[in-house]
Amino acid sequence: MEPSPPALTLTAAIDALASPYAMEDFSALTGASSLVVDLRDTAPAADGEAAQRAQMTLAQLACPTIAIAQPSQANGSHAWSALFDVCLEDETDLATLDHNIRANPQASLAMVQLLRHSRGLSIHDGLTAESLVYSTLQSGPEFATWLRDRKRPSVSAAANEPAVIVIRDAETVHVTLNRPERHNAFSAEMRDAFAEVLQVIDADASIRSVVLRGAGASFCSGGDLAEFGTLPDPATAHVIRSTRNPARLLARCADRVRCEVHGACAGAGAELPAFTSNVRAHRDATFWLPEVSMGLVPGAGGTVSLPRRIGAQRTNYLALSGRRINSEQALQWGLVDELSN
Repeated sequence: MEPSPPALTLTAAIDALASPYAMEDFSALTGASSLVVDLRDTAPAADGEAAQRAQMTLAQLACPTIAIAQPSQANGSHAWSALFDVCLEDETDLATLDHNIRANPQASLAMVQLLRHSRGLSIHDGLTAESLVYSTLQSGPEFATWLRDRKRPSVSAAANEPAVIVIRDAETVHVTLNRPERHNAFSAEMRDAFAEVLQVIDADASIRSVVLRGAGASFCSGGDLAEFGTLPDPATAHVIRSTRNPARLLARCADRVRCEVHGACAGAGAELPAFTSNVRAHRDATFWLPEVSMGLVPGAGGTVSLPRRIGAQRTNYLALSGRRINSEQALQWGLVDELSN
């Protein structure tokens, strides 16, 4: 792994960002993987024309921006800490972030830009933006490289049981993702069945509560990798996501849904539960976002649901670093609401 890029001081960063050439100097197009600024032991910069121009440019850079700040600064006491895409407390993860961003600079840029521009959008508009960005990347070189180099998983024979099991008990509906042999990989069949169930729940006010679970060893291991790259074109994929999007439906009935997760919660397995009003995680649950490493961004609603729970900076951190967090970390961040044994 290459050494991480040198961090600029805040003073040096302001000078660089105030330059009329800043957009060229810090761009994936010209080889700049990211902008890293060390805010530790630095008092908040005084207001001034250069600082104001630098802040405007910082929000527009064509590369991810990373701040290193003390814990108290990362919580907002430093005037600049909230302006970056990712905020780290030390350099521990800096090399990993830089390596991953260099490996997929287009997806990394798309990820942070999507979260920058999604602030304040409605859930519907945020999901539309996510789908459009996802489709753009589906036609890009990084996803093509991932498709070419991956070890294609075997396609399982059609199971005799449904991909989603629904049981109603009076006013409560129990919904179970049911592909345990594939750790409930979120296939097109499962997506469509889940969307159909959510349509019924949304329309039926007599359903007072919903419990969502996954069968087998994991809640959901993310999208079914065997199906990636099988749709005819990215435009058709966008139309499908716009029509049969479980995230949009789940958000509409979120106040009635409790999600119980365990084992692997990757991609969709982390993104969809975050829409619900209550997430209960077994202590063995592990959460991560693999999509940027595939040349994509989260596509099951995660760029909308996760920032609402853990903030944009932590969402970007998970997506760009690929790090896995355990249930206790997820509880501390607010990704889940309670733990179970």
